[in-house]
Amino acid sequence: MNRENKELKVNELKDTFSRAKFAAVADYQGLKVSELEKLRISLRGQNAQIQIAKNTLLRLAVKDTSYEGLEPYFTGSTVVAFGFEEPVGPAKVLTEFNKDLDKLQLRSAMFEGAVLNSEELVALSKLPSKEELLGQLCGVLAAVPTKLVRTFNAAPSNLVYALQAIKEQKEQQEN
Repeated sequence: MNRENKELKVNELKDTFSRAKFAAVADYQGLKVSELEKLRISLRGQNAQIQIAKNTLLRLAVKDTSYEGLEPYFTGSTVVAFGFEEPVGPAKVLTEFNKDLDKLQLRSAMFEGAVLNSEELVALSKLPSKEELLGQLCGVLAAVPTKLVRTFNAAPSNLVYALQAIKEQKEQQEN
């Protein structure tokens, strides 16, 4: 790879790092091309991608960025997974992929300026996704008006039951 191509690759990586909200570093040694392609497809469904690059190019790309904390993890066979929306989906894909094949060694990740170790990345993957959280919020928001309507309906219903009880009591007294 000549100098010009290296500069293009570094610029491409810098651009990817700048757009990413989440980045995870892993060792992909032992993975077949077909397995990597399966991982790429799974990540694409989560608005994420992976890139394989030389460690020196990755170090140059993260220099003076918010992902500079990942630099010590660029050793050996390195693949970087980028998430562009939220971190939970890509983290789930990576941990599930690792469970299935046990060949992808998760080293570290970075989210909102915090460096996460592999255990923290697994914990992140167990959180509900953004869509699940939005669904839970909608359920909570829908429950409030429903309970309010039931409460408003309870007062007239109780009045009707009380009047009915008084009527029955008076009928019994007359008999």
